[in-house]
Amino acid sequence: MGALRQLSGLFLLTASAFTVAIALQDHPMLRLGVEETASFTKVHGIEAAVALNDYVIQPGWKFTRTESVVLGQKIASEFSSTPKPVAPVRFARAIPHPIPRPEMRVAKVAPPAPQKPAPQVAMLPAPAPVTAPSVEAPSSPELRPSVPETASQQSQPAPAPQVAMALPPKPAMELAPQATTPAAPAPSATPDTASPLPNLPAPSPAELVRVEQRLKDSLTSEMLANFDLFLYVSKADSGPWSQRMFVFQKQASGDLVLFNNWPVSTGREKIEFNAAGAKLPSFTPAGYYELDAKRFYPHYRSMQWNEPMPYAMFFNWVKDGNQTGLAIHAASGGDIAMLGNRASAGCVRLPPEAARQLFTLIKTQYRGLAPRFAMDRRTGTMSNEGILLHDPSGKLQLAEGYKVLVFIENYGGENVVAALF
Repeated sequence: MGALRQLSGLFLLTASAFTVAIALQDHPMLRLGVEETASFTKVHGIEAAVALNDYVIQPGWKFTRTESVVLGQKIASEFSSTPKPVAPVRFARAIPHPIPRPEMRVAKVAPPAPQKPAPQVAMLPAPAPVTAPSVEAPSSPELRPSVPETASQQSQPAPAPQVAMALPPKPAMELAPQATTPAAPAPSATPDTASPLPNLPAPSPAELVRVEQRLKDSLTSEMLANFDLFLYVSKADSGPWSQRMFVFQKQASGDLVLFNNWPVSTGREKIEFNAAGAKLPSFTPAGYYELDAKRFYPHYRSMQWNEPMPYAMFFNWVKDGNQTGLAIHAASGGDIAMLGNRASAGCVRLPPEAARQLFTLIKTQYRGLAPRFAMDRRTGTMSNEGILLHDPSGKLQLAEGYKVLVFIENYGGENVVAALF
Protein backbone atom coordinates (compact mmCIF):
# COMPACT_ATOMS: atom_id res chain seq x y z
CA MET A 1 0.00 0.00 0.00
CA GLY A 2 2.86 2.33 0.84
CA ALA A 3 4.66 1.55 -2.43
CA LEU A 4 1.48 2.31 -4.38
CA ARG A 5 1.24 5.76 -2.74
CA GLN A 6 4.87 6.47 -3.59
CA LEU A 7 4.32 5.48 -7.24
CA SER A 8 1.21 7.70 -7.37
CA GLY A 9 3.13 10.64 -6.01
CA LEU A 10 5.98 10.08 -8.43
CA PHE A 11 3.49 9.89 -11.31
CA LEU A 12 1.87 13.17 -10.32
CA LEU A 13 5.24 14.85 -9.95
CA THR A 14 6.32 13.65 -13.40
CA ALA A 15 3.04 14.71 -14.99
CA SER A 16 3.38 18.14 -13.45
CA ALA A 17 6.90 18.48 -14.81
CA PHE A 18 5.73 17.53 -18.32
CA THR A 19 2.85 19.98 -18.07
CA VAL A 20 5.19 22.81 -17.10
CA ALA A 21 7.59 21.87 -19.89
CA ILE A 22 4.77 21.85 -22.49
CA ALA A 23 3.49 25.24 -21.22
CA LEU A 24 6.94 26.74 -21.47
CA GLN A 25 7.38 25.29 -24.95
CA ASP A 26 4.12 26.74 -26.24
CA HIS A 27 4.51 30.17 -24.63
CA PRO A 28 7.89 31.75 -25.40
CA MET A 29 7.16 34.88 -23.34
CA LEU A 30 6.31 32.79 -20.31
CA ARG A 31 9.47 30.76 -20.78
CA LEU A 32 11.51 33.94 -21.09
CA GLY A 33 10.01 35.23 -17.88
CA VAL A 34 10.77 31.97 -16.09
CA GLU A 35 14.36 32.03 -17.28
CA GLU A 36 14.83 35.61 -16.15
CA THR A 37 13.28 34.81 -12.78
CA ALA A 38 15.51 31.78 -12.35
CA SER A 39 18.59 33.77 -13.28
CA PHE A 40 17.67 36.58 -10.90
CA THR A 41 16.95 34.12 -8.09
CA LYS A 42 20.24 32.30 -8.68
CA VAL A 43 22.36 35.46 -8.64
CA HIS A 44 20.65 37.27 -5.83
CA GLY A 45 19.98 34.07 -3.88
CA ILE A 46 23.67 33.44 -3.63
CA GLU A 47 24.31 37.03 -2.59
CA ALA A 48 21.58 36.81 0.05
CA ALA A 49 23.00 33.54 1.38
CA VAL A 50 26.49 35.02 1.61
CA ALA A 51 25.20 38.14 3.36
CA LEU A 52 23.16 36.04 5.78
CA ASN A 53 26.21 33.94 6.59
CA ASP A 54 28.56 36.93 7.00
CA TYR A 55 26.32 39.28 8.95
CA VAL A 56 23.98 36.99 10.87
CA ILE A 57 25.08 33.39 11.25
CA GLN A 58 28.80 33.88 11.85
CA PRO A 59 28.48 36.83 14.32
CA GLY A 60 25.66 35.04 16.10
CA TRP A 61 27.66 31.87 16.42
CA LYS A 62 30.68 33.78 17.77
CA PHE A 63 28.52 35.62 20.28
CA THR A 64 26.80 32.43 21.42
CA ARG A 65 30.11 30.62 21.81
CA THR A 66 31.65 33.47 23.82
CA GLU A 67 28.67 33.89 26.08
CA SER A 68 28.42 30.16 26.62
CA VAL A 69 31.99 30.09 27.90
CA VAL A 70 31.38 33.03 30.22
CA LEU A 71 28.15 31.52 31.52
CA GLY A 72 29.87 28.20 32.13
CA GLN A 73 32.59 29.92 34.14
CA LYS A 74 30.02 31.74 36.28
CA ILE A 75 28.15 28.53 36.99
CA ALA A 76 31.36 26.73 37.92
CA SER A 77 32.40 29.54 40.27
CA GLU A 78 29.02 29.48 41.98
CA PHE A 79 29.18 25.75 42.64
CA SER A 80 32.82 25.91 43.79
CA SER A 81 32.13 28.49 46.54
CA THR A 82 30.48 27.19 49.71
CA PRO A 83 28.06 29.57 51.41
CA LYS A 84 28.66 30.26 55.09
CA PRO A 85 25.73 29.28 57.32
CA VAL A 86 24.22 32.14 59.23
CA ALA A 87 23.51 30.40 62.51
CA PRO A 88 22.91 33.47 64.73
CA VAL A 89 19.65 34.12 62.97
CA ARG A 90 18.12 31.11 64.72
CA PHE A 91 18.61 32.78 68.12
CA ALA A 92 15.67 35.03 67.35
CA ARG A 93 13.36 32.22 68.49
CA ALA A 94 14.61 32.61 72.06
CA ILE A 95 13.40 36.22 72.26
CA PRO A 96 9.66 35.55 72.88
CA HIS A 97 10.33 33.75 76.25
CA PRO A 98 10.78 36.83 78.49
CA ILE A 99 7.39 38.47 78.05
CA PRO A 100 6.53 41.08 80.71
CA ARG A 101 2.90 39.94 81.03
CA PRO A 102 2.66 40.25 84.87
CA GLU A 103 2.74 44.07 84.56
CA MET A 104 -0.52 44.04 82.62
CA ARG A 105 -2.20 41.96 85.30
CA VAL A 106 -1.53 44.68 87.90
CA ALA A 107 -3.73 47.06 85.87
CA LYS A 108 -6.58 44.55 86.01
CA VAL A 109 -6.36 44.29 89.81
CA ALA A 110 -7.22 47.99 90.29
CA PRO A 111 -10.67 48.30 88.72
CA PRO A 112 -11.41 51.99 88.21
CA ALA A 113 -14.79 51.27 86.63
CA PRO A 114 -16.74 50.86 89.91
CA GLN A 115 -15.44 54.26 91.04
CA LYS A 116 -17.11 56.10 88.12
CA PRO A 117 -19.90 58.20 89.65
CA ALA A 118 -22.68 56.76 87.51
CA PRO A 119 -25.36 57.95 89.97
CA GLN A 120 -24.07 61.49 89.57
CA VAL A 121 -25.39 61.53 85.97
CA ALA A 122 -28.89 61.11 87.33
CA MET A 123 -28.37 64.16 89.48
CA LEU A 124 -27.91 66.46 86.47
CA PRO A 125 -31.65 67.03 85.82
CA ALA A 126 -32.28 67.95 89.49
CA PRO A 127 -30.60 71.38 89.46
CA ALA A 128 -32.30 72.38 86.16
CA PRO A 129 -35.18 74.31 87.77
CA VAL A 130 -32.74 76.27 89.99
CA THR A 131 -32.15 79.68 88.45
CA ALA A 132 -30.63 81.91 91.13
CA PRO A 133 -27.54 79.74 91.99
CA SER A 134 -26.78 79.21 88.29
CA VAL A 135 -25.18 82.66 88.00
CA GLU A 136 -22.90 82.04 90.98
CA ALA A 137 -21.67 78.67 89.71
CA PRO A 138 -18.86 80.05 87.48
CA SER A 139 -17.40 82.07 90.39
CA SER A 140 -17.29 79.10 92.81
CA PRO A 141 -13.67 77.98 93.45
CA GLU A 142 -14.83 74.41 93.95
CA LEU A 143 -15.32 73.83 90.25
CA ARG A 144 -11.65 74.03 89.33
CA PRO A 145 -10.25 71.32 91.70
CA SER A 146 -13.24 69.08 90.99
CA VAL A 147 -11.93 68.19 87.52
CA PRO A 148 -8.80 66.25 88.53
CA GLU A 149 -10.21 64.85 91.80
CA THR A 150 -13.29 63.10 90.44
CA ALA A 151 -11.30 59.91 89.77
CA SER A 152 -10.19 59.50 93.41
CA GLN A 153 -12.90 61.27 95.48
CA GLN A 154 -16.54 60.18 95.61
CA SER A 155 -17.52 62.73 98.24
CA GLN A 156 -17.75 65.64 95.75
CA PRO A 157 -20.88 65.11 93.63
CA ALA A 158 -21.62 68.84 93.84
CA PRO A 159 -19.45 69.90 90.91
CA ALA A 160 -21.44 67.77 88.46
CA PRO A 161 -24.78 69.48 89.12
CA GLN A 162 -23.07 72.86 89.13
CA VAL A 163 -21.76 72.23 85.62
CA ALA A 164 -25.29 71.36 84.56
CA MET A 165 -26.51 74.61 86.10
CA ALA A 166 -23.97 76.53 84.08
CA LEU A 167 -25.69 75.44 80.83
CA PRO A 168 -29.08 77.21 81.34
CA PRO A 169 -27.71 80.51 79.97
CA LYS A 170 -28.59 78.99 76.52
CA PRO A 171 -31.94 80.83 76.49
CA ALA A 172 -29.92 83.88 75.52
CA MET A 173 -29.26 82.14 72.15
CA GLU A 174 -32.92 82.55 71.24
CA LEU A 175 -31.91 85.95 69.88
CA ALA A 176 -30.22 84.30 66.86
CA PRO A 177 -33.49 83.17 65.17
CA GLN A 178 -34.91 86.61 65.79
CA ALA A 179 -31.96 88.15 63.95
CA THR A 180 -32.42 85.88 60.92
CA THR A 181 -36.17 86.30 60.52
CA PRO A 182 -36.03 89.80 59.01
CA ALA A 183 -33.58 88.61 56.32
CA ALA A 184 -35.94 85.90 55.03
CA PRO A 185 -38.27 88.10 52.96
CA ALA A 186 -35.36 89.47 50.91
CA PRO A 187 -35.00 86.48 48.49
CA SER A 188 -38.76 86.03 48.19
CA ALA A 189 -38.91 88.45 45.24
CA THR A 190 -38.56 86.59 41.95
CA PRO A 191 -36.78 88.07 38.93
CA ASP A 192 -40.09 88.34 37.10
CA THR A 193 -41.65 90.49 39.81
CA ALA A 194 -38.56 92.54 40.60
CA SER A 195 -39.63 95.26 38.17
CA PRO A 196 -43.22 96.16 37.24
CA LEU A 197 -44.40 96.28 33.65
CA PRO A 198 -44.14 99.75 32.14
CA ASN A 199 -47.45 101.52 31.64
CA LEU A 200 -47.26 102.09 27.89
CA PRO A 201 -50.19 103.36 25.80
CA ALA A 202 -51.80 100.71 23.62
CA PRO A 203 -52.21 101.35 19.87
CA SER A 204 -55.55 102.76 18.82
CA PRO A 205 -58.02 100.69 16.76
CA ALA A 206 -57.07 102.72 13.71
CA GLU A 207 -53.40 101.88 14.23
CA LEU A 208 -54.23 98.17 14.55
CA VAL A 209 -56.01 98.28 11.18
CA ARG A 210 -52.96 99.89 9.63
CA VAL A 211 -50.66 97.25 11.15
CA GLU A 212 -52.81 94.43 9.74
CA GLN A 213 -52.82 95.99 6.30
CA ARG A 214 -49.07 96.52 6.31
CA LEU A 215 -48.51 92.90 7.30
CA LYS A 216 -50.75 91.65 4.48
CA ASP A 217 -48.91 93.81 1.99
CA SER A 218 -45.60 92.33 3.15
CA LEU A 219 -46.66 88.69 2.68
CA THR A 220 -46.53 86.67 -0.53
CA SER A 221 -49.43 84.45 -1.51
CA GLU A 222 -47.40 81.34 -0.58
CA MET A 223 -46.66 82.74 2.87
CA LEU A 224 -50.28 83.63 3.51
CA ALA A 225 -51.43 80.20 2.33
CA ASN A 226 -48.92 78.04 4.25
CA PHE A 227 -48.53 79.84 7.60
CA ASP A 228 -51.31 80.13 10.19
CA LEU A 229 -49.85 82.46 12.85
CA PHE A 230 -48.04 85.73 12.09
CA LEU A 231 -45.87 87.70 14.52
CA TYR A 232 -45.23 91.27 13.36
CA VAL A 233 -42.41 92.96 15.33
CA SER A 234 -41.44 96.61 14.98
CA LYS A 235 -37.80 97.17 15.96
CA ALA A 236 -38.10 100.92 15.36
CA ASP A 237 -36.87 103.29 18.03
CA SER A 238 -39.84 105.67 17.69
CA GLY A 239 -43.38 105.72 16.35
CA PRO A 240 -46.77 104.44 17.50
CA TRP A 241 -45.83 100.84 16.63
CA SER A 242 -42.22 100.99 17.83
CA GLN A 243 -40.94 98.20 20.06
CA ARG A 244 -44.16 96.22 19.87
CA MET A 245 -45.29 92.76 18.74
CA PHE A 246 -48.63 92.17 17.03
CA VAL A 247 -49.91 88.57 16.84
CA PHE A 248 -52.39 87.71 14.08
CA GLN A 249 -54.24 84.41 13.64
CA LYS A 250 -55.39 83.28 10.22
CA GLN A 251 -59.02 82.25 10.01
CA ALA A 252 -60.53 79.56 7.79
CA SER A 253 -61.61 82.32 5.41
CA GLY A 254 -58.01 83.50 5.07
CA ASP A 255 -58.60 86.71 7.01
CA LEU A 256 -56.19 87.80 9.75
CA VAL A 257 -57.55 88.50 13.24
CA LEU A 258 -55.54 90.20 15.97
CA PHE A 259 -54.88 87.82 18.87
CA ASN A 260 -52.93 90.22 21.08
CA ASN A 261 -50.16 92.84 21.09
CA TRP A 262 -47.44 93.46 23.68
CA PRO A 263 -44.49 95.80 24.23
CA VAL A 264 -41.12 94.26 23.43
CA SER A 265 -37.43 95.05 23.61
CA THR A 266 -35.28 94.38 20.54
CA GLY A 267 -31.50 94.74 20.18
CA ARG A 268 -29.55 97.76 21.30
CA GLU A 269 -28.13 97.96 17.74
CA LYS A 270 -24.43 98.35 18.56
CA ILE A 271 -21.22 96.42 19.16
CA GLU A 272 -20.65 95.63 22.84
CA PHE A 273 -18.47 93.60 25.20
CA ASN A 274 -20.00 90.87 27.33
CA ALA A 275 -18.96 90.02 30.90
CA ALA A 276 -16.15 87.79 29.62
CA GLY A 277 -14.70 90.59 27.51
CA ALA A 278 -15.83 89.17 24.15
CA LYS A 279 -16.85 91.66 21.47
CA LEU A 280 -20.39 90.83 20.33
CA PRO A 281 -23.11 92.53 18.26
CA SER A 282 -26.49 93.38 19.79
CA PHE A 283 -28.45 93.80 16.55
CA THR A 284 -31.90 92.42 15.75
CA PRO A 285 -31.80 91.80 11.99
CA ALA A 286 -34.95 92.65 10.06
CA GLY A 287 -36.55 89.98 7.86
CA TYR A 288 -38.73 86.87 7.74
CA TYR A 289 -38.03 83.99 10.12
CA GLU A 290 -39.41 80.64 11.16
CA LEU A 291 -39.22 79.12 14.63
CA ASP A 292 -37.00 76.11 15.32
CA ALA A 293 -39.27 73.34 16.63
CA LYS A 294 -36.26 71.61 18.22
CA ARG A 295 -35.30 74.63 20.32
CA PHE A 296 -38.24 75.53 22.53
CA TYR A 297 -37.11 75.82 26.17
CA PRO A 298 -39.23 76.91 29.16
CA HIS A 299 -35.98 77.59 31.05
CA TYR A 300 -32.83 78.71 29.24
CA ARG A 301 -29.77 80.85 29.89
CA SER A 302 -27.69 82.72 27.34
CA MET A 303 -24.15 81.37 27.18
CA GLN A 304 -22.75 84.50 25.54
CA TRP A 305 -24.38 87.09 27.79
CA ASN A 306 -25.01 84.91 30.88
CA GLU A 307 -28.60 86.14 31.15
CA PRO A 308 -31.85 84.18 31.73
CA MET A 309 -34.12 83.52 28.73
CA PRO A 310 -37.43 82.10 30.05
CA TYR A 311 -39.79 80.59 27.46
CA ALA A 312 -37.14 80.79 24.74
CA MET A 313 -38.35 80.20 21.15
CA PHE A 314 -35.31 80.24 18.85
CA PHE A 315 -35.34 81.26 15.20
CA ASN A 316 -34.54 78.61 12.61
CA TRP A 317 -32.01 80.82 10.87
CA VAL A 318 -28.54 79.78 9.70
CA LYS A 319 -25.96 82.49 8.99
CA ASP A 320 -22.48 81.81 7.58
CA GLY A 321 -22.98 78.11 8.18
CA ASN A 322 -23.88 78.47 11.89
CA GLN A 323 -27.22 78.29 13.65
CA THR A 324 -27.87 81.68 15.24
CA GLY A 325 -28.92 82.35 18.83
CA LEU A 326 -31.72 84.83 18.06
CA ALA A 327 -34.94 84.05 19.89
CA ILE A 328 -38.20 85.34 21.34
CA HIS A 329 -38.25 85.01 25.14
CA ALA A 330 -39.51 86.60 28.35
CA ALA A 331 -37.79 89.54 29.99
CA SER A 332 -36.74 89.08 33.62
CA GLY A 333 -35.55 91.16 36.54
CA GLY A 334 -34.79 94.78 35.74
CA ASP A 335 -35.24 94.13 32.00
CA ILE A 336 -39.02 94.08 32.46
CA ALA A 337 -39.07 97.82 33.13
CA MET A 338 -37.14 98.38 29.88
CA LEU A 339 -39.87 96.90 27.67
CA GLY A 340 -40.85 99.35 24.97
CA ASN A 341 -37.20 100.32 24.42
CA ARG A 342 -34.21 98.88 22.58
CA ALA A 343 -32.59 97.01 25.45
CA SER A 344 -31.78 93.41 24.43
CA ALA A 345 -28.66 91.75 23.03
CA GLY A 346 -30.52 90.98 19.79
CA CYS A 347 -33.43 88.79 20.89
CA VAL A 348 -37.06 89.89 21.09
CA ARG A 349 -38.06 90.21 24.76
CA LEU A 350 -41.69 89.96 25.88
CA PRO A 351 -43.47 90.47 29.21
CA PRO A 352 -43.23 87.22 31.24
CA GLU A 353 -46.93 86.36 31.09
CA ALA A 354 -47.11 87.21 27.37
CA ALA A 355 -44.10 84.96 26.63
CA ARG A 356 -45.67 82.09 28.56
CA GLN A 357 -49.00 82.54 26.75
CA LEU A 358 -47.37 82.69 23.29
CA PHE A 359 -45.10 79.72 24.09
CA THR A 360 -48.08 77.56 25.08
CA LEU A 361 -50.22 78.72 22.13
CA ILE A 362 -47.60 77.83 19.51
CA LYS A 363 -46.68 74.43 20.97
CA THR A 364 -50.28 73.30 21.39
CA GLN A 365 -52.03 74.68 18.28
CA TYR A 366 -49.57 75.38 15.46
CA ARG A 367 -47.60 72.19 14.90
CA GLY A 368 -47.59 70.94 11.29
CA LEU A 369 -45.95 71.12 7.88
CA ALA A 370 -44.43 74.53 7.18
CA PRO A 371 -42.42 75.95 4.24
CA ARG A 372 -38.64 76.18 4.40
CA PHE A 373 -36.58 79.18 3.37
CA ALA A 374 -33.97 78.86 0.64
CA MET A 375 -30.28 78.50 1.48
CA ASP A 376 -27.42 80.27 -0.28
CA ARG A 377 -24.80 77.53 -0.67
CA ARG A 378 -22.01 79.99 -1.40
CA THR A 379 -22.35 81.82 1.91
CA GLY A 380 -24.08 79.13 3.97
CA THR A 381 -26.79 81.64 4.94
CA MET A 382 -30.52 80.98 4.99
CA SER A 383 -32.67 83.59 3.29
CA ASN A 384 -34.45 86.03 5.57
CA GLU A 385 -35.86 88.01 2.64
CA GLY A 386 -38.91 85.80 2.13
CA ILE A 387 -37.44 83.44 -0.54
CA LEU A 388 -39.00 80.02 0.04
CA LEU A 389 -37.42 76.72 -1.01
CA HIS A 390 -38.77 74.91 -4.12
CA ASP A 391 -37.73 71.69 -5.83
CA PRO A 392 -36.58 71.66 -9.51
CA SER A 393 -40.17 71.27 -10.64
CA GLY A 394 -41.22 74.39 -8.73
CA LYS A 395 -43.05 72.61 -5.91
CA LEU A 396 -42.85 74.27 -2.50
CA GLN A 397 -40.76 72.30 0.01
CA LEU A 398 -42.46 71.62 3.36
CA ALA A 399 -41.09 70.13 6.58
CA GLU A 400 -42.43 69.28 10.03
CA GLY A 401 -42.31 72.27 12.36
CA TYR A 402 -44.48 75.19 13.46
CA LYS A 403 -46.72 77.06 11.01
CA VAL A 404 -45.58 80.38 12.48
CA LEU A 405 -43.97 83.24 10.56
CA VAL A 406 -42.07 86.07 12.29
CA PHE A 407 -41.71 89.34 10.37
CA ILE A 408 -39.38 92.01 11.82
CA GLU A 409 -38.88 95.44 10.29
CA ASN A 410 -37.49 98.80 11.27
CA TYR A 411 -40.75 100.69 10.88
CA GLY A 412 -42.65 102.31 13.75
CA GLY A 413 -45.75 103.49 11.92
CA GLU A 414 -45.66 107.05 10.66
CA ASN A 415 -47.82 109.63 12.31
CA VAL A 416 -50.38 110.20 9.56
CA VAL A 417 -51.67 113.43 11.04
CA ALA A 418 -48.19 114.90 11.38
CA ALA A 419 -47.31 113.81 7.86
CA LEU A 420 -50.18 115.89 6.40
CA PHE A 421 -48.72 119.16 7.66
